[in-house]
Amino acid sequence: MSSIKRDTCPAAIFGLDLRPTQALPAISVVIPMFDESGGARELIQEISSALTGIAHEIVAVDDCSRDGTLVELHSARRDTPNLRILAHEANAGQSRAVRTGVIGAKAPIVATIDGDGQNDPADIMLLYQRLIRPSAPPLLAMVAGERRERIDAASKRLASGVANQIRKLILNDGSADTGCGLKVFYRDAFLRLPYFDHLHRYLPALMIREGFVVEFAPVGHRAREHGASKYNNLGRLAVAFRDILGMVWLKARARSPKSISELEPPSDYDTI
Repeated sequence: MSSIKRDTCPAAIFGLDLRPTQALPAISVVIPMFDESGGARELIQEISSALTGIAHEIVAVDDCSRDGTLVELHSARRDTPNLRILAHEANAGQSRAVRTGVIGAKAPIVATIDGDGQNDPADIMLLYQRLIRPSAPPLLAMVAGERRERIDAASKRLASGVANQIRKLILNDGSADTGCGLKVFYRDAFLRLPYFDHLHRYLPALMIREGFVVEFAPVGHRAREHGASKYNNLGRLAVAFRDILGMVWLKARARSPKSISELEPPSDYDTI
């Protein structure tokens, strides 16, 4: 493995060529979806329009929806040929759907966005450009969105705020809104992370644990126009408490080699 130096281009850390080609899109947008009928097709169209001018693919992962989500996705593919549809045979949760999409993605950079339409697709390019900017820190691997003005019920904002404060205090991940589904990151970096259910809520902390740099950027938030939230407030807090305990253990068990260098043969190699 090559030595990682501070003056290394962020993309070069992973041996990536970000120039889009016909064979390789520059970015893959992964959308986990579960019972999102009524908005799935419109969301696909919005994403496609937002990424006009850049080689991209859209990877929708249907997590065994019980409504007409798959029908809408197949309909959307008629107008969006770069849409790919992956489907779970059984419901496995948002984190598993995200991981399925990232594993299946063809691009070196992945954007994740919630399937309920509350994230604004127009923000994808903002995060993407920040990730690949020439002045980015050498180990920058993720730019995560933070919703500045959440359009949710007061009870949901309160529960989410409490969970975020506790997580931020204990894990010291720098994130004020880890529940925001809009994130852009290097695919190879994501695939180095340990997997568990609800992984998507701890991506900044896991990236930092692996030695990467994470930045945050403000993004928009929109009202839900279809479907229903998949979590209730008490359930969200209970799961968050359990997962934070697991994250504390993961952080405690992490060990860093500081740097990794590939050594050249000594000059007198032939005489050894």
